[in-house]
Amino acid sequence: MTEPRENPATPDSGQDDLPEQIRVRREKRDRLLAEGVQAYPISVPRTHLLKDLRAKYDGQELEPDTRTGELVAVTGRVIFQRNTGKLCFAQLREGDGTELQVMLSLAEVGEEELARYKALVDIGDLLSVQGEVVTSRRGELSVQATGWQMAAKTLRPLPNEHKPLNEEARVRLRYVDLIVRAEARDMVRTKAAVLKSLRSTFDGHEFIEVETPVLQLTNGGAAARPFVTHLNAFDQEMKLRIALELDLKRAMIGGVDRVFEIGRTFRNEGLDSTHAAEFSMIESYQAYGDYDSIAEVTEELIRNAARAVGRSVVTARDGSQIDLDQPWRHATLFELVSEAVGETVDASTETARLIKIAEQHEVELQPAWNAGEIALEIYEKLVEHTLIQPTYVRDYPESVRPLAKPHREIPGLVEAWDLIINGVELGTGYSELNDPVIQRERLVAQSLLAAAGDPEAMELDEDFLRAMEFGMPPAGGMGMGLDRLVMLFTGAGIRETILFPLLRPE
Repeated sequence: MTEPRENPATPDSGQDDLPEQIRVRREKRDRLLAEGVQAYPISVPRTHLLKDLRAKYDGQELEPDTRTGELVAVTGRVIFQRNTGKLCFAQLREGDGTELQVMLSLAEVGEEELARYKALVDIGDLLSVQGEVVTSRRGELSVQATGWQMAAKTLRPLPNEHKPLNEEARVRLRYVDLIVRAEARDMVRTKAAVLKSLRSTFDGHEFIEVETPVLQLTNGGAAARPFVTHLNAFDQEMKLRIALELDLKRAMIGGVDRVFEIGRTFRNEGLDSTHAAEFSMIESYQAYGDYDSIAEVTEELIRNAARAVGRSVVTARDGSQIDLDQPWRHATLFELVSEAVGETVDASTETARLIKIAEQHEVELQPAWNAGEIALEIYEKLVEHTLIQPTYVRDYPESVRPLAKPHREIPGLVEAWDLIINGVELGTGYSELNDPVIQRERLVAQSLLAAAGDPEAMELDEDFLRAMEFGMPPAGGMGMGLDRLVMLFTGAGIRETILFPLLRPE
């Protein structure tokens, strides 16, 4: 148990005394400078990490008032403190979340230095403390200080449990959120562990990681509205990529048979709990594979990442449990639509009948939509959010997946899947289209839609088509949202999984 600790006030929470708090802290900074002491020195004494001391001594079950004889210099942020007459307690925390108590006593540092500490140190300050590793009278592992230095003086007070940061402030002041909330720090480490696991799994299958351009001349690889910018050097309009696909396929055409990238993508669309304008994508392509082989890789990626963060069983939005180690369901889009509407619907169902079914189930349609687009809309409105357990939704109409290969058995369909877990699309996989003639036909059709004003239609990428004409091997490919994967493991919204998400200006 730690010693009793005081708490400061919340920053930017509207209190009338906030400017006064900042002014007082500025005066303490100025006093340090007047003493000839740097408030922000280049370096301070540091011989041990707090976690190393914890690892060494926590298992020893030391008696209260034990002196170990080990002299150390430690650093950390003051997160709690209590100043009494002859003894000051402070709790230091390092970046990994490890905490350790330090004590300054009249007997060890003298009256003048104790008074100076009380006058200059605030909660939130970064300190270096030198002294002996001991246990307090209550048995708390501590450093009995013989000296201290300011590592960085904070000019704003931290929030506390009585006036915590609200949800909006947690995102806007993420750096403060990281200081005061363990969940925010855990999210950073969870995402890092997921990334490490993903790369390890890819490496185990001999995939090669590459980097491809963010700035592109055309928007391709997905149906989405791009961000547009201007490259002054070429006097050329450019777009921020909406997907990683086309450049990775170029690499595969060049002989990088198993290739992947984890990178930022940008879509100028609506923002909600599962969508962000700037987010991280994982895309991979496996030469001589198909949508079944890449599904196996995807499943292994997710399961390994779940184990890496200890989240193989997660709680679903409906309160049920999702055990990622159990077998995952495979079902076709038309099977799922048929279940939802209570009658058989397949690739041969006429457009007029699909329109009638949509009307019966109050699914709104656009007048120009074809049968495939209508079937997809019915699925998205009636089915997708109900798929809680991991489900590969397979075999889409050709018109809604123009970069996938025609189905080997069913005309009018392509070999593509969406992976749905907890009612959210987590990834997409294809048997990749590698016939350059058919690819040109489909991209021309998309470009005509773009020319007609569809902001999400793909443009004609002549360089990509030229690359395909040199021969692309049959391949399985997949794309998956990294942030959504972390959402699955943590139950958080997408803004919580992104360290610094885009926000409206204050």
